[in-house]
Amino acid sequence: MALNYHEVMTTDLGLLTTAAGKWDSMAAELNKVETRYGETVQKITMGDTWSGVSAGTAEAGFKATRYEYAAAQTQAKAIASLLRDAHTQFADLKKKLESARDDAIAAGMSVSEQGRVAFDWSKLTPAERSAYHHDPDGQKTIGEAVAKWQKHIDDRVKAVDELDQNVKLALSFEVVDSNKDAFGKGADATFNGFNAGAEGKLDDAVKHAKAMQAAMGGDGKSKEKPDDDGLTFTGPDAGFSISGTKYGKEGSVKAYADFWHATAEGSKDVAGVKLSGIADVYDGARATANWGLSEKGLTAKAEASVGLRALAEGRAEYGPGSLYVRGEGFAGAELGGNIKVHKDEVTAGFKAFAGAKGTVAGGTEVGGIGVGLTAEGWAGPGAEGWWGYKRDESGKFHLGGKVGASPILGGSVGLEITVDPAKVSKAAGEVADGLGDAAHAVGDGASGAYHTVKGWFD
Repeated sequence: MALNYHEVMTTDLGLLTTAAGKWDSMAAELNKVETRYGETVQKITMGDTWSGVSAGTAEAGFKATRYEYAAAQTQAKAIASLLRDAHTQFADLKKKLESARDDAIAAGMSVSEQGRVAFDWSKLTPAERSAYHHDPDGQKTIGEAVAKWQKHIDDRVKAVDELDQNVKLALSFEVVDSNKDAFGKGADATFNGFNAGAEGKLDDAVKHAKAMQAAMGGDGKSKEKPDDDGLTFTGPDAGFSISGTKYGKEGSVKAYADFWHATAEGSKDVAGVKLSGIADVYDGARATANWGLSEKGLTAKAEASVGLRALAEGRAEYGPGSLYVRGEGFAGAELGGNIKVHKDEVTAGFKAFAGAKGTVAGGTEVGGIGVGLTAEGWAGPGAEGWWGYKRDESGKFHLGGKVGASPILGGSVGLEITVDPAKVSKAAGEVADGLGDAAHAVGDGASGAYHTVKGWFD
């Protein structure tokens, strides 16, 4: 959300320098910790009392830890410097906004606390006000002047908002490990640790952050071109990221080169039936790996693929039930394997294939419970198999498996059962309501019959 005039004029910019002081204090405290670590823990490996492979391993690990203490200081000092630089630039832009407001007032305008400009009629004599009211050209001149000063003030507010966005971007990338001393270049052995290459100047940090954002594909918005038919197109794009296991998080490696990716989707209601469809085509190469034992559970996964993929799906929904048909195609090569044991997912599988394959899938869902079948035809050597269950981001459970093999020509078959707790609960509630209504109807009918029969004998 963009900043407004009132926020710019009332925000206490002094909090930036206060925060900068806290970051400097943090750097000083980290320096004390680093010194103590070097004089106690790291010192153990520097004498002649410990030797051998274990000593060498410990020495490398202790150096890496001390490196992180030093990198943390560099990062903290850089953030302190950025905050002070931001304070200077914010203060300068705020003064320019205050000057624009004062100039508008001096020109006969009034400026509200929300930054709205209006002509200040109170400065005119009764005769002058009457003359303006009866002069069309005078009213036009006033309208043009108000619009000019409003734009002048809005532009000053926009400049502050742009700086705010740049500061946010710079700070978010300052805490990303640059790995400038990793991969054998120095003692850095933690790929997602503190940033020993943090920038201390705001303008340089913003340029670096924008360059990194572009290299990583940005947020995708600048490359996405939606039209009225729900079509989006992205690419070309490429990126690489790596992080090690730390603080209970999984390690990961990701590399991709997207040539292009297009998606079109839409929906329409016809006589109470919701019809929807999606078509998706992707051409590129991807390789990912995740590993580690975290609070979520065990993960060991690696896969790579290159080629062209296409998908088309149509769905019809009416009340609590739905039907879908999906077709997929792939031409290229893929290799992967995974084991995952999490609270919301237990899966295991493998795949290896080179050639072309086509998939047809169909299924139905009633009251939140769905059953679907898939069949694939393969032209090329390969094998695939997986089994498991998982809960997706929407809360829906998926249970199923797939198996296939092909020396040259072959295929695979698969089964998937889905359970959507929200839809199941809704359907159960509707059934309960229906039973309740039926019970009331039976009760009302019995009561009516009783009174009718009783009336025969009155």
